[in-house]
Amino acid sequence: MESPLLHLALVGTPNSGKTSLFNALTGSRQKVANYPGVTVERKEGAFVTPQGRQISLVDLPGTYSLRGRSPDEEITRDFVLGRATGEVLPDLVLCVADSTNLRLTIRLLLELKSTGRPLALVLNMFDIAKRRGVTVDVAGLSQALGVPVVTSIAVRKGGTDDLLRLTDQLLAQAADAAGDRANTWRPLTVPELRATQREADRIIAATVSLPERPDTWTARIDSVALHPVGGLLVLLVILFVMFQAVFAWAQPLMQVLSASFDALGQLVHDQLPEGLLQSFLQNGVISGVGSVIVFLPQIIIIFLFILLLEDFGYMARAAFLMDRIMGGAGLHGRAFIPLLSSFACAIPGIMATRVIDNRRDRLTTILIAPLMTCSARIPVYTLIISAFVPATTLWGFVNLQGLVMFGLYAAGITSALTVSAVAKFFLWRDHAPAPFMLELPDYKMPRLRSIAIGVFNRAKMFLYRAGTTILSMMVLIWFLASFPQAPTGAEGPAINYSFAAMIGHALEPLLRPIGFNWQIAVALIPGMAAREVAVAALGTVYSIEGGKEAADQIGQVLAQKWTLATALSLLVWYIFAPQCASTLAVIRRETGGAKWMVVTFIYMLTLAYAASFLTFNLAQALGLH
Repeated sequence: MESPLLHLALVGTPNSGKTSLFNALTGSRQKVANYPGVTVERKEGAFVTPQGRQISLVDLPGTYSLRGRSPDEEITRDFVLGRATGEVLPDLVLCVADSTNLRLTIRLLLELKSTGRPLALVLNMFDIAKRRGVTVDVAGLSQALGVPVVTSIAVRKGGTDDLLRLTDQLLAQAADAAGDRANTWRPLTVPELRATQREADRIIAATVSLPERPDTWTARIDSVALHPVGGLLVLLVILFVMFQAVFAWAQPLMQVLSASFDALGQLVHDQLPEGLLQSFLQNGVISGVGSVIVFLPQIIIIFLFILLLEDFGYMARAAFLMDRIMGGAGLHGRAFIPLLSSFACAIPGIMATRVIDNRRDRLTTILIAPLMTCSARIPVYTLIISAFVPATTLWGFVNLQGLVMFGLYAAGITSALTVSAVAKFFLWRDHAPAPFMLELPDYKMPRLRSIAIGVFNRAKMFLYRAGTTILSMMVLIWFLASFPQAPTGAEGPAINYSFAAMIGHALEPLLRPIGFNWQIAVALIPGMAAREVAVAALGTVYSIEGGKEAADQIGQVLAQKWTLATALSLLVWYIFAPQCASTLAVIRRETGGAKWMVVTFIYMLTLAYAASFLTFNLAQALGLH
């Protein structure tokens, strides 16, 4: 008889190693979704205990208390208390602590005790604590807290064995004592929180011994990384290297993928008779979807850098460094990490604003998050930069194409800060952001397994998007570009007689002042589903118009058919344009209505048109034809 599915919850403060422990326990048996009714990311995995119990494990958002001051804290509180819509009351709560920094986690655990749920404290990163001379009386800590305590080393093989054995014991005890523990939780007042913290400090003083000479590596690195001037230079260098890597490191793999899709397209061309089926597979599916998938290496590199910096402990430092700059633009310091996440995708960046307590600060961050240069813009930027910017090296080590890409990212950041400052001046002039308080974790070596799982999951999501949203858009574009077919004896490319040409020519007068032709107009329409669809749409339109050569060498075709002024105008358009329906939908859900979604769409579209108009006309005036 198969054992029933039991539900466990991982709770802990940010940077406690909770996600690494989740990855160690579940491995690849995990899925990412959203909590019912909200857009907070929900990570759930499965594993089997040594005694054969089937476990469903949920990694809850990091929190410092159960007061529910932010949406993330509300999710964690409601899940533990069994209030979350569509969720099951956990059979066991594992409170995960960073063994080198127990103070805030012990206070959280004292709050969790009042929920009445079976509970255990997991001292994670116990090896790091030992190496730094931190001594924890595990038995004494367990007795003082009144809950079982177990050590864990999530990044080492066998480092979770003790935790798995304890899980079996606690689940057996919980089954025997079902219903014995009462839920007495209620929101604590500020004086009660202070009293709880004093109790936590007393317990730590009695059971934890710190070394006489504490580890100074973190302090040494921070003397440079947190320097008001040197720290900003380090941050700029890191960002600069990341964008150089997007071009330099990704090129070999991109060439392999491009050659593979070219060979596949040629195979279809050679094996199938000329006609609609051949055109659909070669020009619609392979040319369209392939022109986006070829950018997968660049997407992976962006995510790899972000995950490495987060795991190393640098992200919190970057937020601290940017606080003064962002404060001048009317942003809260906590906005930095959501905005940095938006470099990968604005959707998780907007969801990450839930860590910001104040609604005005959160709303400002949501409004500007789409201006961050997300990974979906990379295919568009790369296509145009590769076609119009020579692949030369400046000063012996700087890739010119990477430098232009860095400039586009800088333009996105600058525009976001400017929009925030304008919003602060006109909308919330009387509102001052709350003081920024942030716990800086110790530096530690990134966990390669966790990094690999994180990169794999994000690559899988990108490929899933390519296989669903982009493919469906490409089928639509192929249909519009192929029907109605040209009459017998018609002059010029067949696409000139299609629905796509009709739509494009209808929109062309509106877009001509910013230098866009009818093919670009056709690409922008399905590009509303996802920015990168525009590249696939251009590949499909030009491949049908120009034959196989255009499909294989889309960059060269654009260089021949577009002027430099048009290329620059389209680059600027993509800095500002709201070309992502999913992002707009998330803004609507996060703000609780359509008002701010409409505001975002209108202001971004206005900025895009105005900036492209100025860029195109200035480029023409300078003779950049």
